[in-house]
Amino acid sequence: MYYVYLLQSEKNRSTYIGYTSDLKNRLIEHNQGKTKSIKHNLPYRLIYYEAYQSKTDSRKREIELKKNSYKKEQLFKCLQNSLTAPSSIG
Repeated sequence: MYYVYLLQSEKNRSTYIGYTSDLKNRLIEHNQGKTKSIKHNLPYRLIYYEAYQSKTDSRKREIELKKNSYKKEQLFKCLQNSLTAPSSIG
């Protein structure tokens, strides 16, 4: 299984998109400062992920989110809506 994930800095709310085959370990590595480009905004928390069967598909989705601002904006709107939607108990 491969994952495309979205992290958010607890320091300044900046986000980072990546892909990996080991989501749990990758989050640990990020928070240990092993990713030079984002280590100045530690700590990070996982706020979203998607699972894929193939590495190729996960990599394509990561690139799509990083390079296509419309797709990224759609994802953020979806996440925002899910956080503000009322939950129903029934």
